[in-house]
Amino acid sequence: MRRQIAVILNQSDFIGELRYDRQGRRESAAFAYTPEWLADAERFAIDPGLALVSGYQFHARRGDGPLFHGAIADTEPDGWGRRVILRDHAKRRELAKGVGIALPAAPAPTSATLGALDFLLAVDDESRIGALRLRDEHGHFQGGDDGSVRRTPPLVDLRHLLAASRAVEMSTETARDLEYLRGRGTSLGGLRPKCSVRDDDGRLAIGKFPSVADERAVTKGEVLAMHLAARAGIRVAEARLIHSGGMPVALIRRFDRRTDGSRIPYCSAATMLGVERDDPNEHSYTEIVDALRVHGAQTQADIEELWRRIAFSIAINNVDDHLHNHGFLHVGGGQWRLAPAFDLNPFPDRVRELKTWISPDTGPAASIDALRSIAPYCRMTTARCTTILRKVTTAVSAWRAVGTSLGMSARELAAFAEAFQNP
Repeated sequence: MRRQIAVILNQSDFIGELRYDRQGRRESAAFAYTPEWLADAERFAIDPGLALVSGYQFHARRGDGPLFHGAIADTEPDGWGRRVILRDHAKRRELAKGVGIALPAAPAPTSATLGALDFLLAVDDESRIGALRLRDEHGHFQGGDDGSVRRTPPLVDLRHLLAASRAVEMSTETARDLEYLRGRGTSLGGLRPKCSVRDDDGRLAIGKFPSVADERAVTKGEVLAMHLAARAGIRVAEARLIHSGGMPVALIRRFDRRTDGSRIPYCSAATMLGVERDDPNEHSYTEIVDALRVHGAQTQADIEELWRRIAFSIAINNVDDHLHNHGFLHVGGGQWRLAPAFDLNPFPDRVRELKTWISPDTGPAASIDALRSIAPYCRMTTARCTTILRKVTTAVSAWRAVGTSLGMSARELAAFAEAFQNP
């Protein structure tokens, strides 16, 4: 099977073509920019690994890593989205058999029975991360059942979405539950249940739900961390808590959309560094510093912002700081800025070791001494570092008061104490 998928930037710019081949379980993919995009005065490489040259550029899959180049793979569904897609695939096969539609014998669906392109195209066009959109051979933007653009549900539907998500977690979902969730997952954020929604003002947001396995108020803890980050002077995605059916939902405003709804190109830090998901090597924040020096629009400002974010992660024990939890937004002329911070979570039950090392020399140690050691590399003075650290520690020290203002109980706050009371 061969597919030719048009890659569109924002509303209408036809910038490239994605070619997908599948023979049995063997898959391959390649991308080529259009001549029109290569001749455009505002052209830019959507991925540092995709040079602005003519002809197809192939991506070699490594192990269980992504089939597609990083900028395209960044728009794939996350772990939760993949789980919903697989369940939906199974339910559709079950219903088809029930009405006597002939289907080839097949085991319960796994990622092997659905191809990489199936997962990529299952994400709703309206909520796909960044500005890349995928249009099929018939001119349909992908994500809807019939190729049409599906409307992202409004906030009033949150109760149904939450109930459907809990049913999936408990393996009791119905076809209707999956219909609510299908295509409405996100590319940002791992295995926790979540869904794209429209806020009351029509803006795109992510609703993050409590999990049936939670032993503490995780959604409240994330919103608390985001509020503390803002107090610490960090550019952070707007976050608030709402309640649906008695459940606390973290509502995170999407930062890759402008107020008029237009899209902003996005890529993860992993894509910016050319790092695959299954890369066995450790990577460091100093590599992100290097990337900012090459691709950054406001290099020193963003390097200092990154340093501040590391300090904050250390202060709240945010140790799930892998490279897909950092991102970049394109600001024009092939230049990028750090995206607002997202997925900030205090982990009271985790060892104080960062997923992304501060530098190759420091290892995973989540310590202020390790952070101070890269100040010269970041071209930051001791005085500047001290000023930032004071701002961060002052903000984090108010965690109980801020948590209380968010409606967290003393018991809920106590469950996070180990994360915030950092020696």
